[in-house]
Amino acid sequence: MPRIRVLVVDDAVVMRRMITEVLGADPDLEVVGSAANGKIALQKIPQVNPDVITLDVEMPEMDGLQTVREIRKIYPKLPVLMFSTLTLKGAGATLDALAAGATDYITKPANVGNVTEGLARLQAELIPKIKLHCRHVLPPSGAVQPLPPRVVGSTGIKLAPPKSGSTPPNIWCIGCSTGGPNALATLFSGITTPLPIPGVIVQHMPPLFTKMLAERLSKDSPNKFYEGEEGQLVEPGSIYIAPGGRHMEIVREGTRVKIHLTDNPPENSCRPAVDVLFRSVAAVYGPATLALIMTGMGQDGLRGCELVRERGGRIITQDEATSVVWGMPGYIAQAGLAEKVLPLPQIAAEVLRRLPLRALHAVT
Repeated sequence: MPRIRVLVVDDAVVMRRMITEVLGADPDLEVVGSAANGKIALQKIPQVNPDVITLDVEMPEMDGLQTVREIRKIYPKLPVLMFSTLTLKGAGATLDALAAGATDYITKPANVGNVTEGLARLQAELIPKIKLHCRHVLPPSGAVQPLPPRVVGSTGIKLAPPKSGSTPPNIWCIGCSTGGPNALATLFSGITTPLPIPGVIVQHMPPLFTKMLAERLSKDSPNKFYEGEEGQLVEPGSIYIAPGGRHMEIVREGTRVKIHLTDNPPENSCRPAVDVLFRSVAAVYGPATLALIMTGMGQDGLRGCELVRERGGRIITQDEATSVVWGMPGYIAQAGLAEKVLPLPQIAAEVLRRLPLRALHAVT
């Protein structure tokens, strides 16, 4: 039976051992080599021919970011999963690595009570991502994160009929996960004017990472990005990203709409969860809701989109060809909830097309 070949790259001996132990216990995986820094890793790739690389962010001699850049020059399709610490420095380096071509990331176990707990966390977070990004290696019976059925072109997708009596959106909400940071950067690069409506986002990320993501998206945008805070007013021209580790909702208080954060249990194994945010948006804005689901693993957002559609809102999804993982958008498309299934470069224009022109010109 074929197994996924993994090259483990980390300067810490203890970490290399932990990763190797976790991966070696899975019958679908095989650790074919390890390296203490990026320079050694680059030498080993042609020797061990890995299907995937786990790569530490912070290493001596050649760090993770430099290594990703070099790998992409020679191996443009080889999956690279970054290992990062839960620090601002680690978050910034991870976002840099994703922008440079890293496929995905995992945060290192931190503040765990014992080695056993650390190994369990690695097993729960790392193995599913390795199998997801190396689906082509395993036979169909392999235990892989479920994805919706593949669709060839748009002919296999049943689009939702446009709602009659079009209501211009007064808010847009976005859900994304794996591949989301780069997809969001591409999306907002196509929006070069302040928007006349607010936006709210769930991007599956841990604490600190969402704050760093908001800061980076703000740099080159005429719109303002914030990591959502309790009681914060939801205003036009502003985009609010759910903070890692907390659910984000919107609530109406009189004529004002505010951010509300909760520590309620995870939904779809996620906190923040797209479903939680989308439910609240649908409840407050009803038919004036525009929802967008982009690249991501799993089904988070499906129930929320069902409610958005039920309340008269409209839904757009990213297509399979431009998604890193066509899980979240794929389930929406296959359920017939989306009015449009679009390549990522076309989504910004579609969003702008749906906004009230008079309001859009008023803020330019």
